[in-house]
Amino acid sequence: MAVKLNTQYGSIDIDNDVIATVVGGAATDNYGVVGMASKNQFKDNMNEILRKDSYSKGVVVREVNKKVQVDVNVIVSYGTKISEVSRNVQSKVKYNLESMLGINADSVNVIVQGIKVIND
Repeated sequence: MAVKLNTQYGSIDIDNDVIATVVGGAATDNYGVVGMASKNQFKDNMNEILRKDSYSKGVVVREVNKKVQVDVNVIVSYGTKISEVSRNVQSKVKYNLESMLGINADSVNVIVQGIKVIND
């Protein structure tokens, strides 16, 4: 499934893997986010941090009533305020989708899949 944008010059189809890469990059660029997690950890047999080429396993993109909804699965660092980290992820993901792809996200849902202790 791809997101369709209609412009004055024609239509643009943006694949979900492209959106997932932009969303994953925006999410992991925030302080307190250790990395992305798989949306189906039991099915994928992964309870580890996803690499950049696997961000699509941690992002769900839905188009409901011509509005884009995004779910982001993250792992946060121990000792950070989860609500603040989630709010920052939402803000950065919405901004990057708008500035890079021209997509207005109706909602960005942040799902914290785990907490990781970082040794200094």
